[in-house]
Amino acid sequence: MSTTSADNVKDQVQEFVDAPRQFFKDGAQFINRCRKPDQKEFLRITQAVAMGFAALGALGYFVKLIHIPINNILVGSA
Repeated sequence: MSTTSADNVKDQVQEFVDAPRQFFKDGAQFINRCRKPDQKEFLRITQAVAMGFAALGALGYFVKLIHIPINNILVGSA
């Protein structure tokens, strides 16, 4: 019965050691596959981010533009 508990402890230790080892192995594979974007790809990403900023900024502006009169009507009547 002591061999099964010893085997169980050994398996737990092996699992504990393998998790970080696998994590670093996967991380190294990911870093090795990464590459810098070329100029065309970088410009497309930059344009997409700028369009997102502009869209969310415009949406926020219009929500605030609508919110102010509604708030004045609700609070002004109280």
